[in-house]
Amino acid sequence: MKLPRRNFLHLAASAAALPAVARTAWAQAYPARPVRIVVGFPPGGGADIVARLIGQWLSERLGQPFIIENRPGAASNIAAEAVIRSPPDGYTVLLVTLPANAINATLYDKLKFNFIRDIAPVAALTRDPNVMLVNPSFPAKTVPEFIAYAKANPGKINMASSGAGAAQHVAGELFMAMTGVQKNHVPYRGAAPALTDLISGQVQVFFDVTTSSIEHIKAGRLHALAVTSATRSEALPDIPTVGDFVPGYEASNFRGVGAPRNTHPAIVDKLNNEINAALVDPKIRTRLSDLGATVLAGSPADFGKLIVGETEKWGQVVRAANIKPE
Repeated sequence: MKLPRRNFLHLAASAAALPAVARTAWAQAYPARPVRIVVGFPPGGGADIVARLIGQWLSERLGQPFIIENRPGAASNIAAEAVIRSPPDGYTVLLVTLPANAINATLYDKLKFNFIRDIAPVAALTRDPNVMLVNPSFPAKTVPEFIAYAKANPGKINMASSGAGAAQHVAGELFMAMTGVQKNHVPYRGAAPALTDLISGQVQVFFDVTTSSIEHIKAGRLHALAVTSATRSEALPDIPTVGDFVPGYEASNFRGVGAPRNTHPAIVDKLNNEINAALVDPKIRTRLSDLGATVLAGSPADFGKLIVGETEKWGQVVRAANIKPE
C-alpha cells in the first residue's frame, strides 16, 4: 500500500522524534532507586569528603539516596574496575581522581581495563594543588633555598609520598626532574603516616594534597614552601606557586564523576546538570574552598579532554622516572 505523501512525511517526522522522546523519558525516570558513588580511597580523605558533599546534594535534589561506597586498594584501580564492570544504567558511578586514574594507565601495564575507553566522563568537580611541605625546623624557608640546600647536601633529602606512583610522588618527581635535585623516595601507605613522619622530622619534604595538609599548615605544624598549581590557592593566598621559581612547573589534583561506558546520554546529562548546579551553591563552594579546592564546572566533553590530557602528561613523568608500582 502506497502512503500519501503527507502521511509519509508525518510518520517520518514522528520516527525522527522518537530518540528525543526516549531521551526525555530516561531523564525523567532516573533515578528510581539508590545510586552508589564508588570512591577508591578510605573514608575521611579529600576524595571521600568531596564525594559525600556531592552525594548529599544529589540525594536531596533527585529524591534517592546517593550512597558512598569506599573501595580502597591498588591505587584506586579496584574502585575503577568495579564501576567499569557494573551495568551502564547510572546506578553505579565513580568518584574520578586525577592524576591517580591518569597515572595508573601508564604505571600498571596489565590493567584489565582502559580508563579513557571504559569510563564515560560525567562532570568535573574540583581542582586543588599539592603543597610543597617541610618541617618548620628545616633550614630552607623558600623554594630557591630548598633547591640550594638540596644541591649542597646531595643524598640527604628524603621525599615522602603516599605510595609509589601516587599523585604526591609524581608531583615530587616532576619537581626533581625540572630542578636537578636528588632525593631518596620514601613511600608510605597513605598520606597520614607520611605527614606524621614529616612533622617529626623523619623526612624532609612532602608534596601533599591541600585537603589533607591544610589544617597542619594553619596550625604551624608544617611549613608550606609553595603550592603546585599554576596560580595561587584561594585557601592559602600568601603561599607562592612552585612555578614562580621553576618556570613551567604545574601539578594539580582533579576530582569528578564518571560512569561505565555506554551509560545512557540522558543520565549523563542529568547528572552533569545537577552537579554543575551544586558547584554554584554558596554553601558547597565555601566548604570546598575551606578544603583548598576550587570548583570546576563544565560539560562531560570538557571533563573527557581533561582526563586525556592528564593521562598523557603524567604518563611521560612515570616513564621518565621509571616509576614502578609497589
